[in-house]
Amino acid sequence: MALVLHSHPVSAYCWKVLIALYENGTPFDLRLVNLGDPSAKAAFEALWPTGKIPLLEDDGRVVAETSIQIEHLDRTYPGKVALLPADAQLEVRLWDRLFDCYVMTPMQDFVAQHLRPGAERDARTLADMQTRLRRAYDLIEARMPARPWAASADFSMADCAAAPSLFYAACVLPFPPTHTKLIAYYERLMARPSVQRVLEDARPFFQYFPLRDALPARFRDAA
Repeated sequence: MALVLHSHPVSAYCWKVLIALYENGTPFDLRLVNLGDPSAKAAFEALWPTGKIPLLEDDGRVVAETSIQIEHLDRTYPGKVALLPADAQLEVRLWDRLFDCYVMTPMQDFVAQHLRPGAERDARTLADMQTRLRRAYDLIEARMPARPWAASADFSMADCAAAPSLFYAACVLPFPPTHTKLIAYYERLMARPSVQRVLEDARPFFQYFPLRDALPARFRDAA
């Protein structure tokens, strides 16, 4: 197998690349990473010293960072879905950065606080991350174009980034009911077959997510 994705089923960034792979039915070998096991962690860090997942290998070549991984897939294993369409590449990269930096980052920082014992959580960090998410929601609502997907008329890398970031962000801070464009976009993402597949893959592992009680029952519970 040429392509190997080192991943974990609950990781938001892993979902981003998995969605891209599932969109085009790209064959790959999935290897789950257990960073809690010292020997497994050491073996993984020998591949990429930051120890961050996901990590893509292509015939032994290590490809790091999710946006670069998806660009690599789009160039090397093109399929019916152009993840970086030629006529919208800058728009795709802009929305990709927006979801990664303005939604994913504060969401992950908030969740990281809940991995600590209650007495060790920083209240200011929790409040600040929710404030940052409110600003991101406002930005998305104000700038979401009148088309099905974020960066073009067709599904792209931007939407691969949006699905996991918004899924978990909604557990941290629900979307305001006034943000109708954001909510409609979220529902389109959740209905996408590639997104439904990562949700199904993750369902047995949601019990380990620190905000599992905030997960919508329609995704958390078995069908």
